This record gives sequence, C-alpha cells and structure tokens, in this order.
Amino acid sequence: MAESTYVVMPNNPIAVIGSQYCAPNQVDLVISRKVKTLRYGEFVVSDMNGNLMFKVRGGQAFAWHDKRVILDAAGNPMVNLKQKILSEHSRWNVFRGENTDDKDFLFTVKTTSIFQWKTKLAVFLANNNSKEKDCDFLIKGSWSDKSCAIYAGDSSTIVAQMHKKITAKSLLIGKDNFMVTVYPNVDQAFIVSLIVILDAINAPVAAAAAAGAAIGTGISC
Repeated sequence: MAESTYVVMPNNPIAVIGSQYCAPNQVDLVISRKVKTLRYGEFVVSDMNGNLMFKVRGGQAFAWHDKRVILDAAGNPMVNLKQKILSEHSRWNVFRGENTDDKDFLFTVKTTSIFQWKTKLAVFLANNNSKEKDCDFLIKGSWSDKSCAIYAGDSSTIVAQMHKKITAKSLLIGKDNFMVTVYPNVDQAFIVSLIVILDAINAPVAAAAAAGAAIGTGISC
C-alpha cells in the first residue's frame, strides 16, 4: 500500500461515537481475537503498551441475526453493530449503546458491490442525505493481506490504516490479530467498529471453523 497521507484539522476532529475517543497524536491499536468461545467476533483492543482500551462482545455462531457490541475498558456498552439480513449487499447498522431505535442510529456500512475480489465498503453516517450516493468514509484494500485503509469520503485522505507492521512488539501479536494506525483527531472507537464489521463481512468461513473447534473441545460461553 502506498505511503499514507492524511489531513485532519485539530479543531475539526472526526468524532462519530464520541470526541473523548479522539487523540491529538497518532495511535497504534492492537485488535486481538479472543479464542475458545462459541461467540465469534470477540476481541480485546489495546494500545502498543498493552493498555486495554475497548472490548468487543461477539455474536453466537450461526445465529439468524449477527451482532457485535463494543464496550469501553470498564465494560460499558458504547455501540452495537447489527447485521441487516435479506439485504442485496452485506450491510451492518450501528446504534448507540445496546439500543436499535432510529434515534440511536449512528451509521451504516455496506459492500459497494454484491461480489467483491478486493475489499471495498462504503460508510454512511446518520446525517447523510445523499440517499447513499456519496459516502462519508470508504474502506479499501486487501483483507487477506490485512492491508486496508479507511478514507474520508471518496478521496485520497486516509484517516486510519490496518497493516502488517513488523516491529519487535508486532511479532508477539499473532497472525490472526490486527494492527491499526489511527491518525490524529480521529475517533478510535469508530475505527475499531469499522474493523470489526470488516472482519465480520470477510470471515464467515472462519466463524464456522471457530465454532466447530469450540464445540469439538466442549467449550461453552
């Protein structure tokens, strides 16, 4: 992936879930998948020093409605991510807290085409009035290489980037976990929610494998 360029004004932070999750400096996050559970899509999110920042509560494997809940470090629900079934495109809607009322709707994420060889997801915020013609954010890249970038609209401005960054610490992370660089004044909780949805859309086979392994070892929730 080309060298990242970003322009995020200090007095105009990108705060979708909350401005308290924006930092004035660049932050590298480690999103670590939890194993040995029937709930696929569970993660813990920490900084590079190992400080816990967020937790992700996953959904039951093979459930009719797939759902994730992102919690803060204290375990308080911040947002819930809900898959929309019977949709032409893969689509997830995100709501504040654990509610699904219209007043708590924050944004929706969907694939830009029914069949995709490369990852391309469009993000539309609740106040977007373009009837999904103009996205607020765009996720593009290669999921298999764990190399995806999140752009501000359909532009070249990158606000966060998932990547394979080889450092002494990253070697200890493991192949099934993600490193994400969140650029200054960008909502880290928002970026985590996008990566969790990205994982859910791209890894249904992994979900089945995880559930089968858990059942085979007699592990329960």
